[in-house]
Amino acid sequence: MSDLLFWILAPALVACALGVVLSRNLYRAAYWLAGALVVTAVFYLALTAPLIAAVQILLYTGGVLTLVVYALVITASSDDSGRWRRPLPAAVLSLLVFAVLLSAVSGVGDGGAVGGLDDGRAIGVDLFSRYLVPFELLSVLLLGAIFGALAIARREEDRP
Repeated sequence: MSDLLFWILAPALVACALGVVLSRNLYRAAYWLAGALVVTAVFYLALTAPLIAAVQILLYTGGVLTLVVYALVITASSDDSGRWRRPLPAAVLSLLVFAVLLSAVSGVGDGGAVGGLDDGRAIGVDLFSRYLVPFELLSVLLLGAIFGALAIARREEDRP
């Protein structure tokens, strides 16, 4: 990846991430999240990992973000009140997590590119042959999580 492309994408990703965190409206935060996920996919494309970029767009930007917006619509929680906002403890916790991740990553050397993700065919064959049962179990687990989220999101007056 060229340095110029990195210095164009990095501020865009940071701006989108800050938009997610600082937005008071949940719908706007979801749109900022979509921007952050798309910029991350462009990073993957720039690193010549088209399969991971496609998964990023299809799974995260398409699937997860759709579920987030759907949950916001179902629960109608566009409440802009800041009753759950605690900026000082959140900042301290964020810095703590960043320090732990930085210490974990600083010991890792540059191993170079391993490869293996350039061709999605081998992954697809493995996924639908050797890993078919775990793949299907994961889909059942995700479906159960959606039903559980909908059951939790129901209002008290809607319950029997």
